[in-house]
Amino acid sequence: MTQLKIGDMAPAFTGLNQNGEEISLTSYRGKKVILYFYPKDMTPGCTDESCNLNDNYQMWINKGYDVIGISPDSVASHQKFADKFQFAFNLIADPETKILQDYGVWGEKKMYGRSYMGVLRTTFVIDESGVIVEIFEKVQTKDHTNQILNSIEKS
Repeated sequence: MTQLKIGDMAPAFTGLNQNGEEISLTSYRGKKVILYFYPKDMTPGCTDESCNLNDNYQMWINKGYDVIGISPDSVASHQKFADKFQFAFNLIADPETKILQDYGVWGEKKMYGRSYMGVLRTTFVIDESGVIVEIFEKVQTKDHTNQILNSIEKS
């Protein structure tokens, strides 16, 4: 579970996207960002979540947001994932889990009675100055856009 809270500064990061290009959160200053952490490329829930955000990407851009996805997958895995589904936004590779740990979304998970370390699916909405304004720890993968919209329109 993340220890970051609404009102905290989002931790700065730099990583490689699906094209091997260096991407930094600081380069998004002045723009609102939907930063989502997901467990694994090409899996059903992660595909649903990523496609839902991508299907609404132009609407997000029109509202002044950009979208960034981060998982521990490799650049090559992200490239296949992004190419297959034509994602318009950056997917950052974090195989060393440094960014995941900085955001508190790398932790113990349990499945079928066994414990293991993995990504705790979480989305952060970050404002233009780098402050976290929303955190979603219970992500509705098939309808994440509306989940985010309903929350930010109330605030």
